[in-house]
Amino acid sequence: MTVKPNPNSFSLSSTHYYSSFPIHPISLKKLPFLPNFQCTNLVWACSKKPISGSLNLDPSFSNSGSGSPKMDPINDGSEVSSSPSNAIDFLTLCHSLKTTKRKGWVNHAIKGPESIADHMYRMSLMALIAGDLPGVNRERCIKMAIVHDIAEAIVGDITPSDGVPKAEKSRLEQAALTEMCEVLGGGMRAEEIKELWQEYENNASLEANLVKDFDKVEMILQALEYESEHGKVLDEFFLSTAGKIQTEIGKSWAAEIHSRRNSRLGK
Repeated sequence: MTVKPNPNSFSLSSTHYYSSFPIHPISLKKLPFLPNFQCTNLVWACSKKPISGSLNLDPSFSNSGSGSPKMDPINDGSEVSSSPSNAIDFLTLCHSLKTTKRKGWVNHAIKGPESIADHMYRMSLMALIAGDLPGVNRERCIKMAIVHDIAEAIVGDITPSDGVPKAEKSRLEQAALTEMCEVLGGGMRAEEIKELWQEYENNASLEANLVKDFDKVEMILQALEYESEHGKVLDEFFLSTAGKIQTEIGKSWAAEIHSRRNSRLGK
C-alpha cells in the first residue's frame, strides 16, 4: 500500500508476533503529539500480510463546512466488490468494535459494559423502527448509524475524560477512516462509508440530525438500564444531552426515557 507523505500524518507500524501460526497485528503506539493519550492496541491476527504506512490527513477530507465531503476518488468509481482478501481484512479490522468497551461505562465501573458495536447496532435498530419521516431517507440513516463510530476500530473510544481536543479527535478519526477504506480496497463502498461518516460528523443533513439524536437517545437508554441493573445514579449522561436533541422523534423518545427514569427514582 502506498500512501503519500503528509506532515500531519502519524504512522501505523506493523509488528510481528509469533505463535503456532503467523500473526500480523497492527499495534498502535502512543501518538507523539498526544503524550497523555494511549490509543487502543489493536491486534490484527488474521490478515495475510502486515500493513504499514502513514495515515494521511488529506486537507480535502475535513470536518469544516456542510454537505458531502470533498474526496478524491480512490479508483475509477466503477461498481466493483472488494476482493475477498480486502473484505476479510476490513472485517477483521472491524472486530475490535465488538470487543472494545464504551469508555464512559468503564469509567463508571459498570461490569460487562456494552461495546462500540453494541451501541451502533441499537442505533441502527432505532433508524429501522423510526418509520417514514418527511424528507428523511431511512435506509441512509441505518447505514449512517452502522458506520458513525467505525473509526474507533483503530483509535478506540475517545471521550472528554481523555483530554483530547475535539478537533484533534476528529483528525485522528478521519485518518483512521482513510486507512480503513484503503484496507477495504477503495471503490464505491469505501467512498460511501467515508461520505456517510463525514455527513454525520458535520451534522450536514436531516439524516445526520436524526442519527446524532439516536446516538444521544441510545446512550441515555443504556444509562437508564445500567442504573436499574447496577443500582447506580448516572446523572451526567442525562445532563450531557439536555437541550441538545434536534428532532421531534428524538425529543419524544428521550422524554419517554426521562419519564421512566423519574418514575423509577420516585420523582
